[in-house]
Amino acid sequence: MLPGPGGRRVIWRGAAQDATLGAAAPVSRITPREESTMATKKKATRPARKPARPKRPPRQQPESLRLRSIAASFTVNDLQKSVAWYRDVLGFTPGERWETNGGLRGMQMKAGACDIMLGQDDFAKGRDRKKGEGFRLWVSTAQDISELAGRVKANGWTLDREPSETPWGDWAFAVSDPDGFKITFIQE
Repeated sequence: MLPGPGGRRVIWRGAAQDATLGAAAPVSRITPREESTMATKKKATRPARKPARPKRPPRQQPESLRLRSIAASFTVNDLQKSVAWYRDVLGFTPGERWETNGGLRGMQMKAGACDIMLGQDDFAKGRDRKKGEGFRLWVSTAQDISELAGRVKANGWTLDREPSETPWGDWAFAVSDPDGFKITFIQE
C-alpha cells in the first residue's frame, strides 16, 4: 500500500480492503507512470523569498510653467522718439497707452504675438544711467531678414550685425534701438 493523492491509501494491484484496519478503504488505481514518479519524486524546497521591496510613490515632476506670451519692458529716455523708431523703422504697431496727469508715460508696441512695453524714464536714478547693458532681445520672424535689415538701414540706422548665418545655422541680423537695447532678428 502506498500513500496516494489527497492522503488516500492506494491499493496496488487490486486489493480492495485494508488489511491492517479491517475496513474498506477508498481505492484508486494508478498507472505505472504515476507509480514511478511517486516513488522517486522528492519534495522540492523553495529558496526563501526576499521580503518585498516597499513601493515607492510615483515620481512627481513639478508643475511646469505655462506661459501664453512674454513681453519685454524698456525704460527709455525719450518715449516719443522710441515709439516712432519701433513703429517706423521696425514696423511695430502702437497698442495700449499709459498716461499720467495727461502725459504719455508708456506705450505697448505690438508685432504679431510679441509685445514690447516702452516706458518713459523718470530719471530718478540719474540722467547718465546707461540703458541696454547686458541685455539682448532675440525675436524670430518668418519674414525675409535681408529685406527687414534693408528697411532698417533705409531709415538711417546702422546695423550692429549684417544679415548672416549664425554658428548654429540661423540667418540673423542685429540692431540697437535709440536707447541701446540690442535686438537680434532671426529668420525661421
